[in-house]
Amino acid sequence: MENQKSAIGLDGNITAALGYIIGIVALIEIFIEKDNKFVRFHAIQSLLWGVLMFVVIIVVAILGTIIGIGAAMASTGLAYLVGLVFTLIYLAWLAALLGGMIYAAIKAYGNEKFKLPLVGNYAEQWSN
Repeated sequence: MENQKSAIGLDGNITAALGYIIGIVALIEIFIEKDNKFVRFHAIQSLLWGVLMFVVIIVVAILGTIIGIGAAMASTGLAYLVGLVFTLIYLAWLAALLGGMIYAAIKAYGNEKFKLPLVGNYAEQWSN
């Protein structure tokens, strides 16, 4: 099933991999793909991963702002430390976002149904 063509006319593994790299492809595939469950799974997983990462960065930004303001009121040194910690958190988030997408794209291109943490099971349920 992975090697069959997708609704946009490309091989299934190529379309699935592109969905991770170019998010709009995943979004289009969610709406038009009816037959190729492999492509549909990866499209849904890509979209869920992107949404999860967006929510995480919003929560981290809000927490960082609140804690940063409190730390700045307490002392400048503490504010710098909080800024450094949240910079490291942002870098870890970026690594998780890009690393997850790139790894999943490679697996999809290799015709593997790889589940990303937290969203893989939901993608599998919703792709059937």
